[in-house]
Amino acid sequence: MNTAANVNPLPLAGVRILAVEQYGAGPFGTLYLADLGAEVIKIENHKDGGDVGRSVGPHYFGPNDSHFFQTFNRNKKSITLDLKHPAGREVFLALVKDADAVLDNLRGDLPAKLGLTYEDLKEANPRIVCAHLSAYGREGSRTAWPGYDYLMQAEAGHMSMTGEPDGPPTRYGLSIVDLMTGLAAAFGLLAGVVGARASGQGMDVDTSLFDVALHNLNYPGTWFLNKGVVTGRSPRSSHPSLTPSQLYRTRDGWIFLMCNKEKFWGVLADVLGKPEWHTDPQFATFAARLQNRDQVTRMVDAELMERTTEEWMTEFGGKVPAAPVYDIAQALENPYVAEREALVDYAYPDGRAARMIAGPIRVPGVSLPRAAAPAMGADTVAMLTEAGYTADQIGELRAAGVIAA
Repeated sequence: MNTAANVNPLPLAGVRILAVEQYGAGPFGTLYLADLGAEVIKIENHKDGGDVGRSVGPHYFGPNDSHFFQTFNRNKKSITLDLKHPAGREVFLALVKDADAVLDNLRGDLPAKLGLTYEDLKEANPRIVCAHLSAYGREGSRTAWPGYDYLMQAEAGHMSMTGEPDGPPTRYGLSIVDLMTGLAAAFGLLAGVVGARASGQGMDVDTSLFDVALHNLNYPGTWFLNKGVVTGRSPRSSHPSLTPSQLYRTRDGWIFLMCNKEKFWGVLADVLGKPEWHTDPQFATFAARLQNRDQVTRMVDAELMERTTEEWMTEFGGKVPAAPVYDIAQALENPYVAEREALVDYAYPDGRAARMIAGPIRVPGVSLPRAAAPAMGADTVAMLTEAGYTADQIGELRAAGVIAA
């Protein structure tokens, strides 16, 4: 951990979370918490190879240590434990006594079967918060259904709004439903912990990929529910009602402009040397420009294709909301990323480092932790010792296969 410069405690110092998690959505949620100083203890079943994310390639730092796994699990701890074994259950309950929350991202029917609900754990700790992240929720006809991000994008209508109008429905380039559901789970968990610390009583908190994907329909959903409007795909990734707010061509590529306030249309027209545009009745208002969007696109394209994207960014910077369209390499090598100190080395115990993108939450006066993700079971002995287990008892658990050998 990099805490020497701290003048204030880490925001989540003293919060302990047991994470029965794997792959992406759950670990991404607890990543936010770990990055802010919470003690996140991954519970990994060594008999199944631990978190499946450890083996998600194609890029690795070492055996059982993929780039994918590091991305989601830095600043955490790991213990091995077979929750289905009676002795493993006893160990888990001992850990629950000193925890604030348990988070799982299992299929909806599994938390009850594994005894991870508040009803199952309240005797061990009445203040425990049990946060559940599943595909379709823990209630209803789909509790036992497996589910993944892209399925949610399809069924919740996202793909119908993404891509060009004359092309097929399209998914996002990133697993955005997984990422946002992880964040929703972390938010719900913290809300539960705040409530439990005030009342002394814990609770179950649920979220699901499906519910988050549906919630993210946001204002197009409200438009349909109140006006019956079905928002579809728009050309050039354009905003459904504001123009210009879309992709435009430059001499060497693309640029995204977002004149999402009326004043920016006038500023854009002036920068392009076309002041008459913002007084022309065909283009003077959002409604007029939307009606004549194809013509606006041709006009703006014609001007922007006179210069490169970089040249236009110099002209627009701080005046017109604009962004270059970058690939991943260009995005990460952007000088502004370096200015933001957004790329950080996370240290292994042996001195190696994994370079990753820093968390988006900054806390002035606090140096956030920078530890690489743990080896599977790296903290088993320390955590069990803290829970009161002797060396002989830990040896017996190892011999019984409850923890890894």
